[in-house]
Amino acid sequence: MQGGIGSHDQMQSAERIPQAVHAEYYAQRSTQAGFLITEGTLISPTASGFPHVPGIYSDEQVEAWRNVVDAVHAKGSIIFCQLWHVGRASHPVYQPGGAPPISSTSKPISERWRILMPDGSHGVYPEPRALNTSEIPEIVQHYRQAAINAVRAGFDGIEIHGAHGYLIDQFLKDGINDRTDEYGGSLENRCRFLMQVVQAVVSAIGAERVALRISPAIDHMDAFDSDPLGLGLAVIERLNNFQKEVGIKLTYLHVTQPRFTLHDQIETVSEEERAHLMQNLRKAYEGTFMCSGGFTRDSGMEAVAQGHADLVSYGRLFISNPDLVLRLKLNAPLTKYNRDTFYTQDPVIGYTDYPFLGKESETN
Repeated sequence: MQGGIGSHDQMQSAERIPQAVHAEYYAQRSTQAGFLITEGTLISPTASGFPHVPGIYSDEQVEAWRNVVDAVHAKGSIIFCQLWHVGRASHPVYQPGGAPPISSTSKPISERWRILMPDGSHGVYPEPRALNTSEIPEIVQHYRQAAINAVRAGFDGIEIHGAHGYLIDQFLKDGINDRTDEYGGSLENRCRFLMQVVQAVVSAIGAERVALRISPAIDHMDAFDSDPLGLGLAVIERLNNFQKEVGIKLTYLHVTQPRFTLHDQIETVSEEERAHLMQNLRKAYEGTFMCSGGFTRDSGMEAVAQGHADLVSYGRLFISNPDLVLRLKLNAPLTKYNRDTFYTQDPVIGYTDYPFLGKESETN
């Protein structure tokens, strides 16, 4: 069985700079020939929508991440940095100068969703500012520079976060994107920003160091699309063509299946619809295909054995089981995760204090 630790945003950095606890956390989960993906890492000062999330846009951040990467490499693992911009899923309190967050649209996220504020309370998402057409190349450049910075920090590669209702997804989904310029309307236009980011990042660090994550069927933070399969296939068609043009494939395409849940909100997709979507995307993509979203040991092994995926990523289970790889290998019991500690600033509780196999009573 192949797999990797999926990203999960843990708010442990002060002033957007990774701390020593990051190195401990990722080193705990590192194994020989293992593969880790970091939490969402901010590409610019405008990218944040949570308190204390680390960035990769300053020299200080690059130096701090190098300590994390070195700790992971010392254990024999590979680690990719997930490049993230939340777009409209933010608030002026997180933005430079108290400005409104940027997006493809000026439509806010509905009150179905709440944003976590710095004081721990939850607020309403504000109205974002739709980017002017002339501003978009600068955002593309931020992704490119963040990828260069990640390589400077020693990361083995990067994963572009184009999923879950964040900035790139806000361009992809027709339930959000209401633009009338060359970035809105048709599938070709809605895919344009994503492909410009992919092209820019690949030109900077090479396709063999670049991966992409998408979630065409997930409506997290109102990220609806009228034709999820059509959108996913459109993205894949463009990725396939791009890979042929550059003569090398991306490291992988990561698709989150529509079992993804957050705050007990469950995607309304049947098992048949989910299987149809994922299998069609898998067949269409000409490269390594990773999937994630609620996998157990058995379902992950089944997905790989049946050819539905080349790689399976685990996120929440890897938070609560630092030795998840060993536990899956031995079919050992798994420690349940505590959702209440997912988004906290405590450097130990719910972060580095989950027990290793055989140490449960000692930790308790």
